[in-house]
Amino acid sequence: MSEKKKTKIDEEKAYSSDDKNLLDNKKFASFMKSKWYPGVFQWPVAIVFAFIVYQLLFGSTSAHDNFGTAATWVLWWPLLPIIILLLGRFWCTICPFGTLNDLVQKFVGNNHPVPKFLKKYGIWIIDAIFILITWSDHIFGVVESPRGSGNLLLLITLGVIASGAIFERRTWCRYVCFLGGLSANYTRAGMMELRATPEKCAKCNVAACYKGSNKAAGCPMFEFPRIMDTNAECNFCGNCVKSCPNNSIKISRRVPTRELWFIRKPKLEESFLAIVIMGIVFVQNITMLNIWEPILNWLEKAAGTDSYYVTFTITFAIAMLIPIVMLATTGLIAKKFNGDSVKQNFAKFGYAIIPLDMAAHIAHNLFHLLAEGKSILYAFVGLFGIEMQGSTAILDTPTIQTLQYILIVLGTIGSIYTAYRLAKNNYGGKSSKSLGTSIVYGILILILGIINIILFMLPMAMRM
Repeated sequence: MSEKKKTKIDEEKAYSSDDKNLLDNKKFASFMKSKWYPGVFQWPVAIVFAFIVYQLLFGSTSAHDNFGTAATWVLWWPLLPIIILLLGRFWCTICPFGTLNDLVQKFVGNNHPVPKFLKKYGIWIIDAIFILITWSDHIFGVVESPRGSGNLLLLITLGVIASGAIFERRTWCRYVCFLGGLSANYTRAGMMELRATPEKCAKCNVAACYKGSNKAAGCPMFEFPRIMDTNAECNFCGNCVKSCPNNSIKISRRVPTRELWFIRKPKLEESFLAIVIMGIVFVQNITMLNIWEPILNWLEKAAGTDSYYVTFTITFAIAMLIPIVMLATTGLIAKKFNGDSVKQNFAKFGYAIIPLDMAAHIAHNLFHLLAEGKSILYAFVGLFGIEMQGSTAILDTPTIQTLQYILIVLGTIGSIYTAYRLAKNNYGGKSSKSLGTSIVYGILILILGIINIILFMLPMAMRM
């Protein structure tokens, strides 16, 4: 065995999850294996979801007074990346769309295999849907419109029903859902990990964790725990825990971002999504700042049109392209140090952007949660004819901005360190390739972090 390969294996062992297996706790293991999990979470969430959809479609047409709008965009959307950071893709297990998919499949499912084009292009489809929905939100005002939000959820519901009725397992969640794609990227930087024990799996010839057993169905996300090296597609549903005859499955806590340090098979489409998310955060911030109106007026004059569709689309395209071009240009510079092509560098080091993505996403939505949080209460009591008025803020703006700055700093540090670990893992710890590549990507990430800080320094408008 070469010294380089030996060093690589040793490093992976050193940075593998070595925290205590949570399933060693008998009460926790018993709960995971019981018939109550995950249904005890799924059905209450499904009931709340149905009520929210009802409110969006039949409640007040004013976003300010609609409980569905407040619960969706002021509470759930800001909490989602925090849940992913702390618990991985646990939300995907209790997501009402996933529950609906399972229910449809149980009664009318045909269980056809996943089409080859979905397996091949699924992440690109997710990328495109994510971009399209973000664009549509600003063009058609989905977030600010209860009916728009409700119709979006109904459209997704129809897609889930069709997928559950035709295809096997959770085809929608794995290959089509834009939230699934977002969660897959973020959970790589998360603090929870599910893995199998190789020594125990080596003696197993039933593969119940994938195929299922009389205790639970097979993995809904098409994962085979025996060979898993990423949590990107694991939603902690517990099926493998229930079915494994050898108690091979381990659920452990881990250092955030650790999974990203050892990406074995980087995919261009996953790195593309990572850098596009950064562009989307830029768009979300810019359009909620006081400087947006002057920018819009300038664009109208430059484009010779007063159509918001045109001017926003131009802004949107530029905001998407800037980080993409920055990452590609950095790959071109890094090529001089590591010898990889721009495409290879793009695929490998796009993952390093994920920690900063998550931090920026949380920071942006933290404003809505903490500056508009009381609107959830106001809208809820309004359902009972009680009118409450006053500031919707939970914390004052300077405090919120301080929290945003802290998040961006932590995300920047996490991304820079991830880039360093990726370079070290790919090119050797002490090589000039590793050092040069680390510096180049560290500078890129620092610039992206500074841009985010500047945007969060400016006054932001509210949704509610």
